[in-house]
Amino acid sequence: MRRFSQRSHLVTLSEINITPLLDLAFVLLIIFVITTPLLEKGLDLKLPKANGTPDKTINPRNIRTVEISETGVYMLDRRRMDLRQLTAQLAADYRENPNIIVYIRADGDGPYRNVAAVMDGCQRNGITHYSLRTAPVQP
Repeated sequence: MRRFSQRSHLVTLSEINITPLLDLAFVLLIIFVITTPLLEKGLDLKLPKANGTPDKTINPRNIRTVEISETGVYMLDRRRMDLRQLTAQLAADYRENPNIIVYIRADGDGPYRNVAAVMDGCQRNGITHYSLRTAPVQP
């Protein structure tokens, strides 16, 4: 008996238990899967419907997206800002890259004066390439 108890004293554990590590990995995976769509969401807009032609291929680095909510909240590339900041940022981007195109996504139920204010700011800063975005009509 004594011999057995002495042997167990000398035995070392040479295996790593990876079950807690796998549990942690699965929990992190679930967290990332749930939070990723929330990070990419902009304003909740109801775009007006229209029949139009698809866009030609445009370099994504040349696109600046302005979103305007029904209540007049402005966002430029998912960053909330007021109209003055928005036009100043667009003007600075246009000075760096004269090929930019401004996509204007406005809520269909919002006042047109918000869209007109963005278009006026673009015109005053020499930006003539902009596109009013709409939702496609479903057949």
